[in-house]
Amino acid sequence: MLRSRPAFCAAALALVFSCDSLGPPPGDSVPLGTWGGENAGMIVGDSGTHVHMGCTIGEIHGRITLDSWGRFDVPGSQNLTAYPVDGGVYLPARFTGVAGTDALNLTVTVNDTTAGRTVVLGPVRLVFGQTPHMGPCPICRRAPGAAPTR
Repeated sequence: MLRSRPAFCAAALALVFSCDSLGPPPGDSVPLGTWGGENAGMIVGDSGTHVHMGCTIGEIHGRITLDSWGRFDVPGSQNLTAYPVDGGVYLPARFTGVAGTDALNLTVTVNDTTAGRTVVLGPVRLVFGQTPHMGPCPICRRAPGAAPTR
């Protein structure tokens, strides 16, 4: 019985990881549409991606390309003072994570040049097609390049 336990565990782990952790083939991009989670949301459009994490707003220009394991690391910008009074200051940021077939994990690392510090937001888990649950902070319901609506 002990010999079959490692094989069972390995098979169970393979099943868990194959359901949502392994990404699409190399060169693929994060699918267009809304990705939602707790206090986080992402709207992926043809020309870029709009990200909300808590009361912050981020922008990624262009598509998010995935490597053969579904990982990504792309530059963008993040506004740390978007709510309740938008300061309008977008800071350099890196958006990193891993995407599966229907979910992804996202971390945003912001270079806060105004305060001379690094701010890390996340990681958060986002599910494709799920409505973001934003708590007290609203989410802009728009694709990149479209006029914002709240």
